[in-house]
Amino acid sequence: MTVIPVSTPDGKGFSVGPGQPLLLIAGPCALESEDLARRVAGEMQEICARLGLSYVFKASFDKANRTSLDSYRGPGLEEGLSILSRIRNDMQVPVISDVHDVSQVAPAAEVLDIIQIPAFLCRQTDLLVAAAKTDKPINLKKGQFVSPWDMENGVNKLRGAGGTKTMLVERGASFGYNNLVVDMRSLPVMRGFGCPVIYDATHSVQLPGGAGGSSGGQREFIAPLSRAAVAAGIDGLFMEVHPDPDKALCDGPNSMPLDRIEKLLKQLVRIQEAVS
Repeated sequence: MTVIPVSTPDGKGFSVGPGQPLLLIAGPCALESEDLARRVAGEMQEICARLGLSYVFKASFDKANRTSLDSYRGPGLEEGLSILSRIRNDMQVPVISDVHDVSQVAPAAEVLDIIQIPAFLCRQTDLLVAAAKTDKPINLKKGQFVSPWDMENGVNKLRGAGGTKTMLVERGASFGYNNLVVDMRSLPVMRGFGCPVIYDATHSVQLPGGAGGSSGGQREFIAPLSRAAVAAGIDGLFMEVHPDPDKALCDGPNSMPLDRIEKLLKQLVRIQEAVS
């Protein structure tokens, strides 16, 4: 099982994998404003420091896979990376965001500490190869349409292009129309490829396209599914966190309220201690 090193702005770095503290990747779905991003990053940074968790701030500069043409996508590549760069440098917090095509990879790699491949693009060979060549850690999300054992193909694409720092993300599988289900067996299956596994606790409770022109969600299931995933054995969690999810511009129905996350994380730390 590979332990993945992650560089941080303060130069200390941390590792993800067996025997390491849980990694929490958390922030709003998309960058809405710099003030909001700084608030979430700052509070999450303090919470994770108290609980002994590794933390990476997440927010997308562009969400290219929205349900509707009218859906909010974020500020775009240039402005979004500028915001993420300032947050990274001013707050000394590592950052992650999605890339959607090969042209975004090089500029993103200049700012991001981890590059994320969205679930819908997990089989895009050119995108994976370009990401691997940056030598950055890659957070590869499992597509809703892909079995856990087939994710080994994506891992091999990255490795074949020189990518040795891959983390795999479980975010649920399509279960009929507008619904996802999480098969906890996928967590040990994907860990068997030698990669740390991250559980996406908020996209797993999304109802894709379930609100007509946007996706719905069932945030009441974030906590029980997160507890189950940590008990099953994972290396980190991914959560979309917002101070007021009902007013979020993106993925509000499946976002975790900022004022409720510390209580849940305390439970998850205790579970990890019990099973490790």
